[in-house]
Amino acid sequence: MISTTNQSIDSLPDLFHRQQEHQSVLRSTTFRERKERLQRIDNFLQEERHLKALSKALWADFRKPEAEVMATEVMIIRQQYRHIRRNLRRWMRDQGISTPWPLIGTTSYIHYEPKGTCLIMAPWNYPFQLAVYPILYGLAAGNTLVVKPSEMAPHTSAFLRNMISSLFPPEEVAVVEGDAEVAQALLDLPFNHVFFTGSPKVGKLVMQAAARHLSSVTLELGGKSPAIVAPDAPIKATAERTAWAKFLNNGQTCIAPDYVLVHESVREAFADAFCESIKAMYGHDQKTIQASPDYSRIINDRHFDRLRSLLDDATKGGATTVFGGSYDASDRFIMPTLLGNVSSDMRIMQEEIFGPIMPIITYREPEEAVELINRHPKPLAFYINSRNQRTIRYFMEHSSAGGTLVNDYMLGLSNPNLPFGGVNHSGIGKSLGFHGFVEFSNERSVIERRWGTLKPLYPPYTNLKSSIIRLLSRWA
Repeated sequence: MISTTNQSIDSLPDLFHRQQEHQSVLRSTTFRERKERLQRIDNFLQEERHLKALSKALWADFRKPEAEVMATEVMIIRQQYRHIRRNLRRWMRDQGISTPWPLIGTTSYIHYEPKGTCLIMAPWNYPFQLAVYPILYGLAAGNTLVVKPSEMAPHTSAFLRNMISSLFPPEEVAVVEGDAEVAQALLDLPFNHVFFTGSPKVGKLVMQAAARHLSSVTLELGGKSPAIVAPDAPIKATAERTAWAKFLNNGQTCIAPDYVLVHESVREAFADAFCESIKAMYGHDQKTIQASPDYSRIINDRHFDRLRSLLDDATKGGATTVFGGSYDASDRFIMPTLLGNVSSDMRIMQEEIFGPIMPIITYREPEEAVELINRHPKPLAFYINSRNQRTIRYFMEHSSAGGTLVNDYMLGLSNPNLPFGGVNHSGIGKSLGFHGFVEFSNERSVIERRWGTLKPLYPPYTNLKSSIIRLLSRWA
């Protein structure tokens, strides 16, 4: 593994001020100029040599399969680019707003202006995608950007630095590498907006730092995203989808199902189908799964030790291993694992797992499942598997989550017309599509008088003027 060298902290204020000065250039850019900047990224990703280099970097960081690199890193970026390209001209236009009759003679509209100089702090689990898609929206809105990738994925971080430096001057977009010390030095600067993706624990620190400058924030966090399996769900297909979603990227996905709540009448059938799905995708035992080129690894030793501790704590507390449960510390390998007999007081049910361990819990009545879900903070994603609309509606109306998927998984980023983001503990703010453009924009309200005047309401307040004011206050 390579190491990521800290960029000189002393140079960061100079970079920040250069971007601040250049912001006046970017804020006045036209649609064509912004589109050209975005197209540089898309053109870069169309070259096979760059895709090969990216795949090599992600394999070096945590053995991410090339197919998953294309599906979860590159394809999403190119989809977002195409959506922005088709819609940006319309997004940039002033948005007319209706005018109430007491303001007759004026016109009102929203003018979208860039927030200014923005900081993007990307995570390690999808280190390319979750750095680049905020760059697309930040540029679309006309901002200058400093990007801090995660030091936990050093090969991908280096790839990102080389890519951005070849496409943009540092006064427009700059990648700053380094550890927590560099991250803190960046947060000490008065950025106009901070876009952070990561854990709720670090998100709180980011929000505290941003509050010192009254910087606005987008926090894309996570949490314990539940999956419901109702008795009427198609069990084999649901189990296969659930296993795929859980073990994609070795479970290191913010919208992965964290635990599954299965109706007691279908528990055994679901567990059997879930285990068969693991075997079909990765192999029948530890040897074949560990040799599979399609099964990623835990990002580093610290996260491996955390997951091993969660697993050991659960088994010591009485949890049973339905499938998997073994691991190899030298390879940061943990078997895809299904745990039964899990209780709420176990650590594995008190914190986000973020790894290839799936607790299975049974319920009898929907109220019982909802009560368990609502013990935890509001999740980023909520999955409902059922064919019954009344069942689906019940779980929707008695829970809260950033987003919900019915009868499928992992599609939260797939439709750029929908906002993506959490609620409270799982995040603040929304991204994707127009929502992503707005997140990096100041919605500046404008009222422009075209004719008429308010002079009849100026002092001195005669009886006539007082009557007019009373009338306006009644009907305004």
